[in-house]
Amino acid sequence: MSPNSQPEVLVRTATPDDSSVCGQICYEAFSQINAKHGLPSDFPGVEATTSLLSMMFSSSDFYCVVAETGGRIVGRNCLDERSVIAGIGPITIDPSAQNLGIGRKLMQAAMNRANERRAAGMRLVQAAFHNRSLSLYASLGFDVREPLSCIQGQPLERNVPGCVVRPAQSRDLDACNLLSRRVHGFDRGTELAQAIQQNTAIVVERAGRITGDTTALAFFGHATAETNEDMQSLIASAASFGGPGILVPSRNSALLRWCLANGLRVVQPMTLMSSGLYNEPAGAWLPSILF
Repeated sequence: MSPNSQPEVLVRTATPDDSSVCGQICYEAFSQINAKHGLPSDFPGVEATTSLLSMMFSSSDFYCVVAETGGRIVGRNCLDERSVIAGIGPITIDPSAQNLGIGRKLMQAAMNRANERRAAGMRLVQAAFHNRSLSLYASLGFDVREPLSCIQGQPLERNVPGCVVRPAQSRDLDACNLLSRRVHGFDRGTELAQAIQQNTAIVVERAGRITGDTTALAFFGHATAETNEDMQSLIASAASFGGPGILVPSRNSALLRWCLANGLRVVQPMTLMSSGLYNEPAGAWLPSILF
């Protein structure tokens, strides 16, 4: 290899055995970039990232790839295939292996897979301060759709009059899927069914009718509701939010102001991006870190 040439980067399917190395890379990558901007890491430690990736690498619901150079893993990416819309990420590159085109190759592998499976669209969420990832995604055809505010804290208001929040049950799936189709144009029934099994999903009812639901009030959870009032009742029901927080669409000024008035704080700005099918949501919603 000549002094000016770059090492070859190979992309292959991830295996559960890759979880430990990728977990270390994931934690270090997010910790370093966040620290440069005075923000806490998105993950509490290597154990959390390793556990997350072990789950994703072992699940048939996710298509995961790693990048290697010189026989060493230097990055990975995942594609959530549980819906007609594919969620990409979160992608991470070894901080010591930048500027080798690894991110583009990992993104292309995920996008090729989504196209092969005829996904109606692809979506991702990126840290708004990360200009390099924004440039990469935009150059690959992703459009900026929504500025997001990652919100954390303990709500001062724990109940919203007229709204009843309770754990979601399997019999709620049809109503929740119908609500999602009205708001987004598609449902995420597989994710919701899994969240119900894991006892993290909740719904809100008004006058005995389901008007909102969430897989979890957390970084990796999403929520859908008819109105801001319904979404407020979901948010108010949680003592705190899992991971860095929930993602509130910043253009929903009324909901954002309600969050701030109820003792919640903005942790960091983020951006929802999409390629392919995208319908402007017709209701209140919170995306997950995937979409």
